[in-house]
Amino acid sequence: MGKTAIVVLAEGFEEVEAVAPIDILRRAGVRVTIVGANSKSVKSSRGIVVQADCLLDEIKDLPDAVVLPGGLPGATNLAKAAGLAAFLKKMNEAGKLIAAICATPAVVLAPLGILDGKKATCYPGCERDFSSKTVHSKERVVKDGNLITSQGPGTAIEFSLEIVRELVSSEMAGTLREKMVIRA
Repeated sequence: MGKTAIVVLAEGFEEVEAVAPIDILRRAGVRVTIVGANSKSVKSSRGIVVQADCLLDEIKDLPDAVVLPGGLPGATNLAKAAGLAAFLKKMNEAGKLIAAICATPAVVLAPLGILDGKKATCYPGCERDFSSKTVHSKERVVKDGNLITSQGPGTAIEFSLEIVRELVSSEMAGTLREKMVIRA
């Protein structure tokens, strides 16, 4: 059975940070489910409406990975989403991959203690919300244990390829980089 991932969307999510991982993970053969935090119809920060496959409370089995796009107020709305904190804690305890980009590492993961003792990055300036137990990095994408964090829309493709590298293989990430004409 192939790898599974969910991408959790909340009202005000950043489009590129959601669609790039969905697209690239699917190209890698990962079974991706788009999950609405509170609604199946989710409006992005720029007014694009995405239809989720299901709601968060409908997820029964832990996927191999959860991807959390940022954006504002998307990250704030994720932090407020009923059941997401408990779900993320279960994912972390199980050692499953948690990937967060933009403001989400600071706004969603840091308050839950998931970044404690880890190296992480986020949208520049949001690191002020990291606890003293998190090592802030200015790298574009950071992997530490079961966590992948990234800075923002401009790093979404690198972020997605790092998730592929972790879930599938370095070879698949390289193949996608080549086929998608990614030069950076």
